[in-house]
Amino acid sequence: MAQGGRVVVGVSGSLRNLTALHRAVEEARRRGAGVLAVLAWTPPACELGYRRAPWPPPLLQDGEKAAAGRLERAFLDAFGGCPPDVRVCLATACGETGWALTRLADRADDLLVVGTGRQRRLPRLFHGGVARYCLAHARCPVLAVPPSELMRDLGRSSRLLDGPPLRHAA
Repeated sequence: MAQGGRVVVGVSGSLRNLTALHRAVEEARRRGAGVLAVLAWTPPACELGYRRAPWPPPLLQDGEKAAAGRLERAFLDAFGGCPPDVRVCLATACGETGWALTRLADRADDLLVVGTGRQRRLPRLFHGGVARYCLAHARCPVLAVPPSELMRDLGRSSRLLDGPPLRHAA
């Protein structure tokens, strides 16, 4: 891959995803490339329900705003903000993650970076694995990044860490 190009990375905002995000920025530095960080989101209703009764624009804007906030938060958690030595473009996409990533990583000189690792059974049952989808459908090289050693050591407890924040009783 020549100098330049883009490193497209899927961002979820989870602890499991931090390894892929760090690797994407490292690859961009090494290649002299920019980073296109993408957080894909879907309306809470199933796809079929959305097709029958699409969300009104204010609700879609709220969903987009929430996704943009999660994306910015992921960079704050990972780096304290966007790294100053790498061109970073933050983007959100309404749609399934694998589909959105393969649509955006559409140049021959792109590199698509996705995280791998165990996924909870229910999401995997309905959506399949994002990394598997990207490997099968991407039009550019794909770098599948396994979870860090720390995440593997956490084992079953990592599912608790990736879940919604715990609420404290008042």
